[in-house]
Amino acid sequence: PKEVWLQLLHTSSRPLAHAQLQEAASDTTTLNAEYQKIPPNFVDAADLDVPGHMMKDRYKTILPNPESRVILKNPEEELGPSGYINANYIRGYKGAPRAYIATQGPMLHTVGDFWDMVWQERSSIIVMVTKLKENNEKCEPYWPQPRHKTEEVKEEDEDQEGEKNGRRQEEEGEMRQFGRFLMKVKNSQERDGFIITDLEIQLLSERRAVRHYWFSSWPDHHVPECIVSLLRLVEDVEMHRKSLKSPPSSEPITGPVPGSGAVIIHCSAGIGRTGCFVASSIGCQQLRETGQVDILETVCQLRLDRGGMIQTTEQYQFLYATLAQYSLQLQHQQNQNNPEDQVGLQLQNLQLQNNN
Repeated sequence: PKEVWLQLLHTSSRPLAHAQLQEAASDTTTLNAEYQKIPPNFVDAADLDVPGHMMKDRYKTILPNPESRVILKNPEEELGPSGYINANYIRGYKGAPRAYIATQGPMLHTVGDFWDMVWQERSSIIVMVTKLKENNEKCEPYWPQPRHKTEEVKEEDEDQEGEKNGRRQEEEGEMRQFGRFLMKVKNSQERDGFIITDLEIQLLSERRAVRHYWFSSWPDHHVPECIVSLLRLVEDVEMHRKSLKSPPSSEPITGPVPGSGAVIIHCSAGIGRTGCFVASSIGCQQLRETGQVDILETVCQLRLDRGGMIQTTEQYQFLYATLAQYSLQLQHQQNQNNPEDQVGLQLQNLQLQNNN
């Protein structure tokens, strides 16, 4: 019965200190059993009272939980069924409301809805954890591509029309329209495993800054090859998020202003890789602040907000492995007598973050 598994999602817990986490991460049999007991909390189409929503769903069985779904409130144009977008607000560390938004990869006809959501929620960070194509389309290109991405996009879409290719190859600074919005690439940089693109997005006379992270080395239903790259992405996003909440400067504002809304994360369906990223981010915060982590409770919390978060046993095991690795790094850092002697970008980033 639904009441029973909802109770399970609300009460399941397994807090682990550093040493316990290392042990748990290596016990894949127990992790598999633990994962199988977590109710998925998928949404039945009958429970989603939004006529015509199917045309805006990338996958007909992956639907947003009604209680936490994002509703678009755009008075300027007809948005179709009830301002519908396949997206949910997701609680963060310590249950912070609307810390994240988990959503599907935009489709050709929902790109405008996606940017309406970014604008409405005053989001300044988008994290994309999928390729554009993996055998078939996983996500429509919905943002202006920086110049150095041209070749990769060409390779991914070589079987599509040249005209479609052409519109994806943007010169930095060139304005492009997506939905109601004008946007341009302000800056882009490649990191180990992901690309950061700083965008300026404009509606009428208002301009805002949005940072787009693209982690493309994560295959659907599977796990990325490198834990370190994912941890660097989690760190970078968290540091940027904190920088947006810093006290306002007395200097006059001349450029586009970033908002402090939810961090938007998407893969293709918006539950597997997206769930792993959010759970990793929350788990890292738990370890930093309390010295322990409760992965089971975190995944249950995610599934209460959006059904099916963390799609496979493999992803669940990877989540444990990722946080076990982060735990080791934290302990190593704490054991360093002289922070100046730290080596490796990972530990330097952690030190900077803790000093902020």
